[in-house]
Amino acid sequence: MLINTGQEEDAMPNDHAAAGLSRNERLILSLIRRHGPMPRAALSQPTGLSAQSITNLTRKLIQAGYLDAGEVVRGKVGQPSTPLALAPDGALFLGLKIGRRLAELALVDFAGRVRMHRQEVHAHPDPDRILAFARQGLATLTGSLTPAHRARIAGLGVATPYRLWDWGAEMADWLGRDLRGELARDLRYPVFLDNDATTACGAELIFGRSALPRDFIHIYVAHFAGGGIVLDGALRHGPSRNAGALGSMPIPEGGQLLDRASVSALEQRIGRSLPPDDEGWDVPEAVERAWARDAGRALAFVAMSAVALADLPLVVIDGAVPTATRARLAAATRAALADMPAAGIDRPQVIEGSMGRMARILGAAALPLSHHFQPDGALDQGVCA
Repeated sequence: MLINTGQEEDAMPNDHAAAGLSRNERLILSLIRRHGPMPRAALSQPTGLSAQSITNLTRKLIQAGYLDAGEVVRGKVGQPSTPLALAPDGALFLGLKIGRRLAELALVDFAGRVRMHRQEVHAHPDPDRILAFARQGLATLTGSLTPAHRARIAGLGVATPYRLWDWGAEMADWLGRDLRGELARDLRYPVFLDNDATTACGAELIFGRSALPRDFIHIYVAHFAGGGIVLDGALRHGPSRNAGALGSMPIPEGGQLLDRASVSALEQRIGRSLPPDDEGWDVPEAVERAWARDAGRALAFVAMSAVALADLPLVVIDGAVPTATRARLAAATRAALADMPAAGIDRPQVIEGSMGRMARILGAAALPLSHHFQPDGALDQGVCA
């Protein structure tokens, strides 16, 4: 069954997605995505390309609809310059995020802005209910687009925890289900799937504004904790696609990281559930401070272990938590790291992530973006239809 968008002949993606771009074209797009609008002269040095090559490539990207030329900047030393920016309508990406209590679906444009968003709260994610939510939402989102915009959809990315059936007896129905395959049968564009914490790391890598080194770990604190590892500028998955499973790492206090540094651990302290989509939490400050202190010790152990194994200079801490809570977790991790022995290695820098609650849904949408538009596919080890 194909999802009816109202005009099925327009549902096929534009040839740009199938034909692909050259590595240099992708490199130019990624530089502008990371740094914002740039004149052609500023693109020569980081790409190593001549001014003539930059002119030719950017002209092609403008003609293809991926770049917009801004107003000419005059009055400075040298020739007038024209900043080039990503064209928001250059391509569109769909993202589906499956969380412990919240499912989300979003349409994200080429500039990384969420155009449309739907969500559904649940007691736990049932596979049939998730598929119904996704199918209905996709029909609504794509059906509201013009034929030209529908032709610019480059794919659907799915962010979901792996091994959902391990969460408890109520999740047993996920065993043996092929979520990507079931969705792909309904769609005319490719479907990508990756671990939700890994996609949160990918969102920071693709859309984040922080200056990031080529090697770092990313820890995402949500209902459970998870993570991602970036080496040589690319997100790494490992042979069984479980690299960066930091939430599962044993810690000295007993148990795993997710037993200490997770929203579920805080909920156990206060005896109730916290809202999945509320920026402000009604949590006694003393309780949150004690939780953050314990979580920070566990996070510091994981961070120092990662540094000892892979010589990583940076730890990024983000999460589906209020901004002040994220800052508290990062501060607690820095304090715990300062008290740990570090003979023979360098303590890593700890910074806060910039994506927050939107990390996983943006990371899901970043899966098709990376496949088609990032140089060397920075996230491009995800499962694809």
